[in-house]
Amino acid sequence: MARYIGPTCKLAKAHGTDLNLKSKLGKDLEAKCNLSKRPGQHGDKKIRTSNYGLQLKAKQMLKRVYGLLEKQFRIFYARAAKRKGPTGEILLQLLESRLDNLVYRLGFGATRSEARQLVSHRAILVDGKVVSIPSYAVPVGSVIEVKQKAKSQVRIKDSLKVAEASGFAEWVSVDSNTFTGVFKRVPDRSELPTEFNEQLVVELYSK
Repeated sequence: MARYIGPTCKLAKAHGTDLNLKSKLGKDLEAKCNLSKRPGQHGDKKIRTSNYGLQLKAKQMLKRVYGLLEKQFRIFYARAAKRKGPTGEILLQLLESRLDNLVYRLGFGATRSEARQLVSHRAILVDGKVVSIPSYAVPVGSVIEVKQKAKSQVRIKDSLKVAEASGFAEWVSVDSNTFTGVFKRVPDRSELPTEFNEQLVVELYSK
């Protein structure tokens, strides 16, 4: 299945929360997407969902937030399942350690999709070396920076200003003047969105 390229507001409405798929530059999300209304002709109708439906929706949310296809998501889940500790929490930590996600967390990209594009276009350095693989697992302590030629891009500057105003994640540090950041540590579960229900994902794949 190809990567989703349809209207992102539709996905946000389906989950009833901001999936950070839209840039926060300009209008706020509520002005762009009416999250209180479900998509479709009968959007306001209450729908009873089975346990399987809830599990599937929880998985779809993670896939959409981090911009993964089904095969990619299964690979990350398999890696998490092999490690000691809570599989769901480890899964989230692995997803947060992806290079495209960290570029987004550092504010260099307005969305994870834009961050992924920056990585693919070889505009990002990790410890001084160009890394063009969005799924690259960044080791803790790594220095991530924007390539010198890309520092003049207006979209990066604007994105960084918005991220700076909103506040950066606790597990990264950012120097806005040099377009440089450090992946200080993996995040604790309590620091990640409460909307994520990784336990339902574990239940889905454990069948």
